[in-house]
Amino acid sequence: MAAANSSAASSAAVKMASDGLWQGENPLDFALPLLAVQIAVILVVTQGLALALRPLRQPKVVAEILGGILLGPSALGRWGAFRRTLFPPWSAAALDTVSGLGLLLFLFLVGLELDFRAVRRVGPRSVAVAAAGIVLPLIAAPALVPLLNLAVPAPRHASFLSLCVFLGAALSVTALPVLACILKELGLLATPLGETAMAAAAVNDIFAWALLALALAVSGGGGGRDPKGSPLAPVYILASGAVFVAFMLCAVRPLIVRLARRLGPDRAAGLTCSGAVACALLAGVVTDAIGVHPVFGAFVFGLSMPREGDLAERATEKVAPLVSGLMLPLYFATSGLHTNIDNVRGAAAWGMVALVVAVALLGKFGGTFVVAAGTGMGRHEAAALGVAMSAKGLVELIVLNIGKEKKVLDDTTFAIFVIMALTTTVLATPCMTALYRRPPTATAPEMDAVELKGGGDACPA
Repeated sequence: MAAANSSAASSAAVKMASDGLWQGENPLDFALPLLAVQIAVILVVTQGLALALRPLRQPKVVAEILGGILLGPSALGRWGAFRRTLFPPWSAAALDTVSGLGLLLFLFLVGLELDFRAVRRVGPRSVAVAAAGIVLPLIAAPALVPLLNLAVPAPRHASFLSLCVFLGAALSVTALPVLACILKELGLLATPLGETAMAAAAVNDIFAWALLALALAVSGGGGGRDPKGSPLAPVYILASGAVFVAFMLCAVRPLIVRLARRLGPDRAAGLTCSGAVACALLAGVVTDAIGVHPVFGAFVFGLSMPREGDLAERATEKVAPLVSGLMLPLYFATSGLHTNIDNVRGAAAWGMVALVVAVALLGKFGGTFVVAAGTGMGRHEAAALGVAMSAKGLVELIVLNIGKEKKVLDDTTFAIFVIMALTTTVLATPCMTALYRRPPTATAPEMDAVELKGGGDACPA
């Protein structure tokens, strides 16, 4: 009977829709109706948690990750009937694909909205702050790996070097959307502190993606414990990635500018959304073929979109509501669905959680504080900047999911770092509120340009 049921489920997974209850078929045994129910349940649960957490001034990403954990094997997923009915194993591919598409488009928007004019206004301080917040966690990563092996004795499919780079990236990232939301809510976005934080976070994003590209290159080819292809594959991946970035910035960007001028503002606006999305998707295919990850292609294409005129703004206005309102919450929720807190067992594993959280907070805070104070910022503002730069959120989840997908991170390590991402993001707003109670000093109005576009609810992560 069990074999028959398994066979029926497998065959149903291939079929898009059922013939209906009157024909004796359960719609939840078929791909499209089940996916629709999954999306509806995820949105209802995550939105309910977001409303519950609103008095605590928590970003939506916290509710979305907690919603996924609640629906996953850590909570409701323990109930076999719930898991088999709503989240059977055969349905995972469709949900992961839809959420992955949302992630790809969101990274296109992140690249589109990075404003390097803010970096130029702040000057070298933003680069120094971003670099300091990355260097200390990177130095700490090699020391964490042996301790992780002791606390979580699991078979590793990645080499020591690739694991160090992945953990370094996970510990050092800053979530730009979370930071923008926190600063906006506290009225700090149009202050020297806010401008420095946003500019440093933009530089940090670039560093983080470059670091993750390096980690993917090292973990591929001869970088893992089970080498695939040529031992020189990591070199080929890095070289091809560098050529791709140069081609996008030096060839594609000027081409888009000339094409927009030739078409004129009206015709160019009509083609902006569909054309930009199509190019972002194709850029993702190219970077996947290179051996990096599709999100890099979308991110780099977003960076290469010209800021002259209103092309970037029009693309953001049309794409952002669908991505931030529907597709991105699915990505965070599926991250929670893949997280099993039960994998973190014993005092050693929970001690590792505490150590990872401490390293993530102190490494980011310490490096940022020292450099900010050393470049002329007051100690109070430098401390607030260090706390703000410690928020993880979106970028952290992306790094962790890619690491798990590439089998660099095992299930327990993944769960440990998801807990760390949640903890650092939850602590960011109350700590910023406690540190920065005095009225902000307003600066020039044009500094509001560093805020991420997309409206009041565009703080998804």
